[in-house]
Amino acid sequence: MPIIAKATAAAGLLTPQDHALLLIDFQSQMAFATNSIDGNTLRTNAALIARAAAGFKVPTILNTVAAKGFSGPMFTEITDAFPGQELLDRTTMNPWEDANVIKVVNAIGKQRLVFAGLWTSVCIVDPVLSAIEQGFEAYVITDACGDISAEAHERAVTRMVQVGARPMTSLQYLLELQRDWARSETYGLTTGIAEEIGGAYGLGITYAKAMFGAHEG
Repeated sequence: MPIIAKATAAAGLLTPQDHALLLIDFQSQMAFATNSIDGNTLRTNAALIARAAAGFKVPTILNTVAAKGFSGPMFTEITDAFPGQELLDRTTMNPWEDANVIKVVNAIGKQRLVFAGLWTSVCIVDPVLSAIEQGFEAYVITDACGDISAEAHERAVTRMVQVGARPMTSLQYLLELQRDWARSETYGLTTGIAEEIGGAYGLGITYAKAMFGAHEG
């Protein structure tokens, strides 16, 4: 019998309501030694996902390590998107071993978690593997992560994928939250973020609007 297609989304696609976002160790000391991605791109991608999550009201955990004693402040591109939100600071390399982080994860109550941060091979691999082992679904925004080398980053991503983590990109995250241009309540939010910090895609939106009055919906 032929397979019958249905006009419905895959269960594996993210929605603003079905997950929490963990932004981990986007801090100056960690960024200094990051070489798998250039600093400007890293900061842009971090800003993109932070603003997307804030705009779509995704529950978001801002997590740092030794912020006062060693690693420095979190990127303002992230904290500016969540004014007044508490940053959970910890001593453990693995955020999943910090009781305060786990308390907030449990309070949010989402089985599906999305991760991004520095470094991929330590402070992202550790909680992703830990969360998956405990039954959570994990997504990793790989172009909003970085490591001391391309090799370290790639091996970390491979290791996470091998146990079931789902990799994605920052622009993919934004567009997956929108997913339908007919959703007028977030149309301006999505295209606004893309125009400002979405690279060549954003330039295309600006051009189409300016030259032709185009509108994706």
